Amino acid sequence: MKAAKIYGMKDIRVEDAEIPALEEGMVKVKVEYAGICGSDMHEYVAGSYPIRTQPVLGHEFSGVVVEVGKGVTNGKVGDRVAVEPLIPCGKCDNCQRGFVNLCTERQGYGYTVSGGFAQFAVVNQENIFHLPENMSLELGALVEPTAVAVHAVRQSQLRLGDTAAIFGAGPIGLLLLQAVKAAGASEIFVVEVADERRQKALELGATHVINPIETDAVSFIREKTNGGVNVAYDVAGVQATFTSGVSAVRPGGEFKIVSVWEKPVNFDPNMIVRTEAKISGSYAYVRLFPEVIRLLANGVIDGKSVITSEIALNDIVEKGFELLTKDRSQCKILVNMNL
Repeated sequence: MKAAKIYGMKDIRVEDAEIPALEEGMVKVKVEYAGICGSDMHEYVAGSYPIRTQPVLGHEFSGVVVEVGKGVTNGKVGDRVAVEPLIPCGKCDNCQRGFVNLCTERQGYGYTVSGGFAQFAVVNQENIFHLPENMSLELGALVEPTAVAVHAVRQSQLRLGDTAAIFGAGPIGLLLLQAVKAAGASEIFVVEVADERRQKALELGATHVINPIETDAVSFIREKTNGGVNVAYDVAGVQATFTSGVSAVRPGGEFKIVSVWEKPVNFDPNMIVRTEAKISGSYAYVRLFPEVIRLLANGVIDGKSVITSEIALNDIVEKGFELLTKDRSQCKILVNMNL
C-alpha cells in the first residue's frame, strides 16, 4: 500500500508500506479520509515526537471495514467507521482511574502503530466507532479533532452563561468555539491574526473577533466583560497567547491550555497569585467518540465549516504540510484517498 512516512523535520515521503497483519480482534479499514492535525504539523516543522516508533503518520481518519479478524464482534465488512487513535494499556494506574488519555504505556495509530495517511489501516475493534447513515466519511475524519475540543470544554470550569475567550482560530480553535457555544457560553471572544479565520469565527458564532496586531486583546476583553472572561482557552501555543490568555481571565477564572508547544514560555506566577485563577491542561479525550459523532451528525457542531481543502495522498507535502506553513487561510486539509 501507499503511505506517508515521516523521517525527520521537513521530511515526509509517500512510499510503499506493508499492510499491518490482521490479528484476532482486529479489523482492516480502507481509509477514505484523513486530516492533517496541528500535532502533525509540529512534527513536520520541529521534528518527530519521542513517542514515535514507526513512520506512518495520520491519527484523524475514517474509512470502510473491508476485512475482519477472528473474534470480532464490533464490526463487519462494509461498516463506515471513524477510528480512535489512542490505545491505552488498561492496566496502569491512570487507566485504572479512568484517565485512559494519560496512560503511561499508551500506544497510538499514527505514532507507535501505522496510521491513517495510508490506503489501509488495521485497528483494534475497540477503536472503531460506527457512523450513522446521515453522516459523511468526510465528517468521520473530523471526529478526532472535535473530540479534543469537546474534552477541553468538559474539563474546563465553563458553566452555562459564562464568558469565554479562545486564542487561535485554527481547526481546533473553530471546533472549540462551537463546543463552547453548545455548552452555553453567553459571550465568546476569538483572538486570531488571520483575516479569513476571524471571519469564519464570526460565521460560527463568535460574539467578538480580535486581531491582536491591531487591538489590545486583553484590554478589549476586560472592558467588555468587566474584568475578564470566566475561561480562556489557548489553541495557538505561543508566548503571546499564553501571556494574553492568562491576563484575560477574571479572578477565580481558568486558563485552559489545549495546544501543543514547540518552545517553553516565560511566566510570572504573580499573575495567578493575585487573582487565584487557575492554569490547567487538556490532553486528547476520554472515550468521547459516540457523543462527538452525535454532535457532528446532528449539526450541533459544523465540521464541514473547518474543511478548506481535499488533496490526494501523493500531494500531501506540497498541497498539505507546506501549504499550511504558508497560507493562513487554510484550516483543515483532508487527504482524500480516492483522489
